[in-house]
Amino acid sequence: DVDKRQPRCGAISRVVRPSTMWCSTCSSRAESASARRTRWSVCAAPRLWTAFWPAPVAVAAAVAATVAAAVAVAASASAQIDTVTRRQLTIMFCDLVGSTALSTQLDPEDMRDVMGAYHLCCANLITRAGGFVARYMGDGVLAYFGYPQALEHDAERAVRAGLSLVEAVPKLKTAARDPLQVRVGIATGLVVVGDLIGIGAGQEQTVVGETPNLAARLQVLAEPGMVVISSSTHRLTGGLFEYRDLGTVALKGFAEKIPAWQVL
Repeated sequence: DVDKRQPRCGAISRVVRPSTMWCSTCSSRAESASARRTRWSVCAAPRLWTAFWPAPVAVAAAVAATVAAAVAVAASASAQIDTVTRRQLTIMFCDLVGSTALSTQLDPEDMRDVMGAYHLCCANLITRAGGFVARYMGDGVLAYFGYPQALEHDAERAVRAGLSLVEAVPKLKTAARDPLQVRVGIATGLVVVGDLIGIGAGQEQTVVGETPNLAARLQVLAEPGMVVISSSTHRLTGGLFEYRDLGTVALKGFAEKIPAWQVL
């Protein structure tokens, strides 16, 4: 029989072309089958897999990689779910007053130096008070007190940091003609913290709830050099500072008027 004299794959008896010596089914290199005492060739791939599935080594590797990736994604998702927590935070928004006008007056490099000095001052004072700088937003700084680590008297720490900022920023030596000024809004309340957003270096954990929005609106309400706090923050720090009652104020996004106080 002429066909039997042709080189074959030992797994499925498919003829292997002598000119290539590759199995046409599993794409593996054929090797000599001296154990069969012939000059035929035997597929180098595992016989069991070759009989049912082409390219078993490549397929097995692909399946293993897919399974490993799925396990890693599941583990990451599980870890992320575990980090999502409901907790009380005191949130501070600090804004540099007149930064847009300042950018039109200064050379870009001088403006960069001004922003750098401002951000460094904020970071130092907030961190020293036990806060966490969550984000720099151009001329704004967002800080958390009570995350990632809750400390005793977080609301008090936030207020003291705010007062330090309105005092320290005007003393910064910069290229600006006039002293820099900031305004600060602080609010305390329950939030959900932990969901990851963004990619790579831009990835951060979100804080969701009414409190961040309230702190941002109180910052807008504040005048230059002023620290304005919510009723919850006032309740937690009552007796520790002097206050001026601003009454109930209408804030964008809030259906009802909100009580607010200035810390003196």
